[in-house]
Order: sequence, then structure tokens, then C-alpha cells
Amino acid sequence: MNTIVAETGTIRMPVLISTLEAFRAWMHSDCVPEETRACFLDGEVWIDMSKEQFFSHNQVKNELNIVLGGLIKSQGIGRYVPDGMLISNVPANLSAQPDGAFISYESLRNGKVAFVEGAKEGVVELEGAPDLVIEVGSNSSIQKDKTKLPDLYFRAGIAEYWLIDARGEALNFQIFERGVNQFLTVPEREGWSYSKLFGREFCLTRQADAVGRPEYSLNLREC
Repeated sequence: MNTIVAETGTIRMPVLISTLEAFRAWMHSDCVPEETRACFLDGEVWIDMSKEQFFSHNQVKNELNIVLGGLIKSQGIGRYVPDGMLISNVPANLSAQPDGAFISYESLRNGKVAFVEGAKEGVVELEGAPDLVIEVGSNSSIQKDKTKLPDLYFRAGIAEYWLIDARGEALNFQIFERGVNQFLTVPEREGWSYSKLFGREFCLTRQADAVGRPEYSLNLREC
């Protein structure tokens, strides 16, 4: 076994994890702490041991949870999946923990997405192709978010991919939809981007809160 010292403790990892099956088994083993952020990207194992940034990452995800999660629940169209859930897709040779995802009830009914139960507890993984995955870029993740994950998410059959980068002065919010061979960027119109999945336009903005710190708003409107 290899030993990787993480910010939260010690992770024991087999010398070789060369298959998706081996990675998924390792992630569900007692060797891996629950909060471990790791993914399997077509033969490569990525482990993120960086500390989460409050304003450029944590609070962006919180706004997505509130607004997008609220929309999905109020419309009764499926489940919003916050960060931390392992989602695997065998044809794409992929296992990842996106910062957010949407699974429609239709995808659950037709078997496009299935629940995977753990050996000792309830559902611990999702398998298949969610309708939407969202990544919020950080210094440690932006490379895979921009270069590796789009191709793998496309191969997995995911309908939309949202990518957000709130690290710098410019707030970058992009929606990608499926083309013939790859994801295509949805054009912006004065900051608004259209999502076919929800039949609405979205705009992510950032402003100062009552103490002068960044605060995010995910705005939406029907077309």
C-alpha cells in the first residue's frame, strides 16, 4: 500500500489503481475518509488535498444549492445533488465528485442513472449519466475542470455542463450543451445564458455583502 498524507489525515492507497472498478472499491473501503475528494479520469487518479476557499468556492456552491436546488424541488422534476457524492460512468471510464449535479426523475425511471448502495450503509454512489454536472474552479481543480472533464462528461452522455470560475476579479459562468462530438458553449446575452434543461436563462452575479465581502446571486428568468 502507498500512503498519501492529506490535509485531513492519512489515506492508504493501493500501489496501482489502474481500473475504474478498483478505484470505486477503494473509495468505498475503510481506508478512505468520507471527506476525501478524489476522482478517476480515464485511468488517472486525482486526489485534491487543498483547503476549500470560502468566498470563491464554498459560497458559490451554497448559492447553487439554494437557487438551483430550490427550482428543481419546486418544479418536482428530480433531485439536485450537492458536492461530495461519487458519480461513476462505466462507458466513459469516469468516477468524479462534481460540485453539483441534477438528476431528473425521467433519468431515474429509464435507468439512465442508478443508485449504488454501500456494503454497510445506504446509497453511497450514483452510476450513469446525470442530466447536468457543475464544477466550480479552484487553483487545484481548474486544469481538469477545463481540459479533462468536459470530454469525459460528454462521453458519459451528460446533457449540460456548467463551469464557474470565481477566483479572480472577473466572474466567469459558462453553460455548455451537447453538440455532435463535444460540448458547445452556450452564447451569452448580456450576461445571461440559456439552459435547455430548465427552459430558463441564468445569470450569476457577485456583489458586496453587509461587511464588504463577496456574495453571489444565481438569477433566473423564463424566456
